[in-house]
Amino acid sequence: MCAHKVTVFVRDGLLAMEFGSVHRLFGQARSEQDEPLYDVVTCTLAPGTVRTDSDVDIHVTKGVEELADADTVIVPASDVDYGSSRLDVGGIFDAVPAGARIASICTGSFVLAAAGLLDGKRATTHWKSAEQFRALHPQVLLEPNVLYTHDGNILTAAGEASGIDLCLYMIRCDFGSAVANQVARGTVVPPHRSGGQAQYIDTPVPRTTTTSTADAQAWAVANLDKPLSLELLASTQSMSVRTFTRRFAAEVGMSPAKWIVQQRLHRARELLENTDKTIDRVAADAGFGTATSMRQQLMAEIGVSPSAYRATFRGIG
Repeated sequence: MCAHKVTVFVRDGLLAMEFGSVHRLFGQARSEQDEPLYDVVTCTLAPGTVRTDSDVDIHVTKGVEELADADTVIVPASDVDYGSSRLDVGGIFDAVPAGARIASICTGSFVLAAAGLLDGKRATTHWKSAEQFRALHPQVLLEPNVLYTHDGNILTAAGEASGIDLCLYMIRCDFGSAVANQVARGTVVPPHRSGGQAQYIDTPVPRTTTTSTADAQAWAVANLDKPLSLELLASTQSMSVRTFTRRFAAEVGMSPAKWIVQQRLHRARELLENTDKTIDRVAADAGFGTATSMRQQLMAEIGVSPSAYRATFRGIG
């Protein structure tokens, strides 16, 4: 099997954490035969020394010709000041194959936007740069409060940690949840955070010792196949429904109802990928009740039916 080529395009001021995370995450993905599933290479506009945001520079030997046969291109952030003018990126991405996936992490989105790749598309960037980004690129459908976005063949992540989430998401899309979960365990990070989850933007912290809804979240995930009412979830934290709903939204970035649907979708996708259970059984075990309900939710989320999703990720059909 030919490994999926991930080309990382770096610039001066490279954020070392983002760069290292990309190589580490994709580099850990292995087949059942323990063969690497990705070939990760680094390139830059002018091969040579590339400054990072730390006291260690990197030496890059490959140029942008590496983009010509990439399956995925990833642009990490740089610590440069974007000022008030567009970046001059020329035709850097012209050589990227038409079907390739292109992703950015943090302010790497400014590079994609300057190249016109984000015009009319959903995208995100670090919340501190959102206002500047919107002023420079009003044609982009900026979503500054999410962890990552996926619009066609373009993906963007909001920051360093959400870059990890995005890489795991891409691995999951390519090779299924079993491989992505294995990589997550090896990196000691959560295997899945929904892209729609809010960024950790500064907000006033309530002066209380009972702000966390973590116990309710853990209980809900363990009981997705059961009816989950707000009253029931609030009772696990000894809170009123009103207090629980407010604190849950503040911590997770969405309502409990929306979060539960996302957790059920995540469970359904895992079961479709990794078991031979019938569609009806998957729907019941994930808490959707009926296959029709699960189909509607899955179609709304990713645009495919349960059977088509299973065929894609398990090579059936």
